[in-house]
Amino acid sequence: MGYRTLRDCVTDLERTKQLVRISVEIDPHLEAAEIQRRVYAAGGPAVFFERVKGCRFPMVSNLFGTIDRTRFLFRDAINAVKHLIELKVDPSRMFRQPFRYLDVPLTLWRMWPRKRRRGAVTACETTIDQLPQLVSWPDDGGAFVTLPEVYTEHPDRPGWKNSNLGMYRIQLSGGEYAVNRQVGMHYQIHRSIGIHHAAAIERGEPLRANVLVGGPPAMMLSAVMPLPEGVPELSFAAALGGRALRMVHGQSHLPIAAEADFCISGTIDPDLRLPEGPFGDHLGYYSLAHNFPVLNVEKVFHRKDAIWPFTTVGRPPQEDTSFGAIIHEITGPAIPSVLPGVHAVHAVDAAGVHPLLLAIGSERYVPYSDNRRPQELLTCANAILGQGQLSLAKYLLIIAREDQPMLDVENLPAFLRHLLERVNWSTDLHFQTRTTIDTLDYSGTGLNSGSKVVIAVAGRARRELPETLPTGFQLPEQFRNPRICLPGVLAVEAGKFVDSQQLDRVCRKIGTDHPLNRFPLVVVVDDSEFTARTVNNFVWTTFTRSNPAADIHGVGASIDQKHWGCAGALVIDARIKPHHAPPLIEDPQVTRRVDQLAVVGGPLHGVI
Repeated sequence: MGYRTLRDCVTDLERTKQLVRISVEIDPHLEAAEIQRRVYAAGGPAVFFERVKGCRFPMVSNLFGTIDRTRFLFRDAINAVKHLIELKVDPSRMFRQPFRYLDVPLTLWRMWPRKRRRGAVTACETTIDQLPQLVSWPDDGGAFVTLPEVYTEHPDRPGWKNSNLGMYRIQLSGGEYAVNRQVGMHYQIHRSIGIHHAAAIERGEPLRANVLVGGPPAMMLSAVMPLPEGVPELSFAAALGGRALRMVHGQSHLPIAAEADFCISGTIDPDLRLPEGPFGDHLGYYSLAHNFPVLNVEKVFHRKDAIWPFTTVGRPPQEDTSFGAIIHEITGPAIPSVLPGVHAVHAVDAAGVHPLLLAIGSERYVPYSDNRRPQELLTCANAILGQGQLSLAKYLLIIAREDQPMLDVENLPAFLRHLLERVNWSTDLHFQTRTTIDTLDYSGTGLNSGSKVVIAVAGRARRELPETLPTGFQLPEQFRNPRICLPGVLAVEAGKFVDSQQLDRVCRKIGTDHPLNRFPLVVVVDDSEFTARTVNNFVWTTFTRSNPAADIHGVGASIDQKHWGCAGALVIDARIKPHHAPPLIEDPQVTRRVDQLAVVGGPLHGVI
């Protein structure tokens, strides 16, 4: 049976030596977040902060800090959830393997929420300024809730069956918010809460919302699950948690999860927008201040033994990496049923998830390997870009399974080698210009505005990839400091960014017979040594700092029937541009304080 409360989870992790307590006072302003990042990077345990400066509530972080611990948290029910997914893909398996699915009826029964008049979460009340004021990065615009579970219902169809539980950033302080009366709510346009809010605006009324914090870990994971519209996260949380959720009615206009630790209850104003942010985000840069909806606070509830869970994000990997891994583990088998012809999808965490998406699809239109070229793959790519959060992909790289059936989509170096050996830059690039991209991605032309590119590759290998610089290799005069990132991938420097036409001018001077073209992919960066040092550095630099339509250039470029391509090397400008958001950098004073916690005798000695 899964955890009933967050405290049950904390107790179990401590019992199994997967949690460390810090009894000295820790400042929620930068210090707690840096501890979390350092412990995560070390592969360490969950961290329980007993004494939080300026706050009476303890905090806990790194609950999901490793994929093994994440599996441990859901060990009692994860197989039953996988069985549900299997039956969704192929219902006939119930008849072929009935004993395998004996746990399904009980799981289905648990997925129906139970109504209660009272619950632990409504035992006490407080105010926003009494909650832990967590600030993760030096230039954050205030304190944020980083593991919220925001509950809303569709105004036209109220009730839990048409509800949404989503993890949307909540700003508790700073900016122009009225203290204790307003908090900021940042959600992206594709999320289900946006559908609910639009319906409320059409009705001319505010949208009711409950911001839950804490409760069983299954609720936190369910809040980030990419479930189809109309599938309530409450039901999934019950299945994953191994027990039915109790929902308290009558204490708020919306039901409240009885075992949550906190609940901020209020309404989202239909008209008011206030600046939210800046916030150090999961791409490794700040998301800047923009106008976002405001929650007018009515009540702040908490249970008597409340614990405040939190995480921090920044340049990946971070703790949220485990969310992505477990979600893929649970839902991956369903991809072929949702996206026919697509066999595997991998959002590359090291690139910030949405900037780079790898996929393997079928290419059956021309069943002869010598003549295979991308056709069905383009249908697959369009289907992927029309699917939920996958629609945020900026670079979608898709290859044909028939060319290498055993290729693992999560093996990034092998995938890129396969693609670069086969790609034809004159035919295999397919752009979407002036479209939407991730709200948190500042490589484009404005908020939610940028471009996408699909690179679809099928057929036999057409080149061997160089793994070292050829003897006597000379760069064009505009480039310097060449470094090989991966076979066929060369990083070079070209000075500071001037304008979007700079590299076009350079590429026009480079002939297709230049030795540079032995490398099918050339990335222009600010620091080639850093970029080539690790694969993670390469993908983070390349795909978070480039906007395909503006920053992809090529040697021997041409346009044929409005299709852009190039005969020589593809050149991506991945330098920092003036409109980019600043990268995240720790406060050195806070770093020194955390260092002291790791000395001999300190609470983090041997942990970080």
